[in-house]
Amino acid sequence: MAELGKGRRVSGGERERLAADLKKKYLAGASIRALAEQTGRSYGFVHRILSENGTVLRGRGGATRGKAKS
Repeated sequence: MAELGKGRRVSGGERERLAADLKKKYLAGASIRALAEQTGRSYGFVHRILSENGTVLRGRGGATRGKAKS
């Protein structure tokens, strides 16, 4: 995936192709942060593209604050 350049407008067919590529990689397990780094765009940009494309986003990982299950 080529870097898009920060701040450069992505629209039309290019945006649709990008959305499909990001969705495929995200569903294969890539994180939003990793995709943002690969494309040279922000976390928010990648998150918005995925959401606009109907991608079901995973929940946040890491430690939880709830009581440990036995």
